[in-house]
Amino acid sequence: MQTAQRISNFRESVIRMMTRLAIEHNAINLSQGFPDFDTPLALKEAAVKAIMEGNNQYSPTWGYTPLREKLAELYTSYLGWQLDPNQHVTVTCGVTEAMNSAMLAVLNPGDEIIIVEPAHENYIPSAIFAGATPVAVPIEAPDYRLDPERLAAAVTPRTRALVLNTPHNPSGRVFDAEELTGVADVVTSNDLVLITDEIYDHILYDGRQHVFPGALESLRDRTITVSGLSKTYAITGWRLGYVVAPTQLSAAVRPVHDFLTVCAPTPLQVAAVAALDFPQDYYDSMLADYHQRRDMTMDILRKVGFTAPAPEGAYYVLADYTDVPIPQAAWDSMRFAVWMVEEMGIAVVPGTVFYSVPGYGDRSVRFAFPKRFDTLRAAGEHLQRML
Repeated sequence: MQTAQRISNFRESVIRMMTRLAIEHNAINLSQGFPDFDTPLALKEAAVKAIMEGNNQYSPTWGYTPLREKLAELYTSYLGWQLDPNQHVTVTCGVTEAMNSAMLAVLNPGDEIIIVEPAHENYIPSAIFAGATPVAVPIEAPDYRLDPERLAAAVTPRTRALVLNTPHNPSGRVFDAEELTGVADVVTSNDLVLITDEIYDHILYDGRQHVFPGALESLRDRTITVSGLSKTYAITGWRLGYVVAPTQLSAAVRPVHDFLTVCAPTPLQVAAVAALDFPQDYYDSMLADYHQRRDMTMDILRKVGFTAPAPEGAYYVLADYTDVPIPQAAWDSMRFAVWMVEEMGIAVVPGTVFYSVPGYGDRSVRFAFPKRFDTLRAAGEHLQRML
């Protein structure tokens, strides 16, 4: 019996595999990017209320109307053009479905899509589902700066789109105005569609502000903005993402979403409206805690011998282990990560997962730090055993 050829071009998620290994070995899970602290009480209460008040059937395919209206209001401010919730906003089952919908909407079989690496492992399968060829353009450690000339050199007559993730997972970069201008030049001069992944747009450090690529005037008509509520509100299991796009691109995304998932979970969409009405104090407190988590994680890793730039955004550290004083520092990243979970009791993600270009990520692993402070302290105690 034969299966689809496309399935042979990618594997099951290594990130989720590391979570399964963490459970199997009772290890501290610093692999998959979900919090081990609780969702805000007000949001849980809103979800319970939504269920008890009968919001348990299909919602409009494009999303619960008050949620779309709130998102349209916010993104009108963010992007600088007037969004219509009935045309320009689509609520999806997480960012993963949003990215799949976006690529299926704009890519034809035989097209190429440029993916900046290191990149989340979901992007390549999304391109393959659409019958397109992913073309990797690596950004170099330790600075991880975007090089517009490198991007431009990757464009061919078959190139249709470019994926940009900022704040960036796993490097922690927040691409600056100069870098985004370079991206805009490549996109516009080659008539490409820009697909952004901005799920960490509220998690930035040291006073940085998120720059929405779709707010650049040259990109307004050719950007599909993808984001969600999972990370900001510690609700990764709710699977609430969304797509914001101008009329033509939105009209292409919507029927794909319609036939992929029909609609996102109705009671959780209803509850999400409460999250978007949280006061500024919530965001200030969240950021203060994430600054502490970042600093604690960097301190732990540096004491052991890992090297990495401090994240500018998101909640990951892609750390090089070459200088850790253990024999295993010579191992490739997959072998090292498995050893970490089995012997050190800490689950991480091998760096090679984030690259398709050979030779990249070979001596690095990703640590996720959206964890309780007690969890991070315990991880530090485990890592001290390497010394």
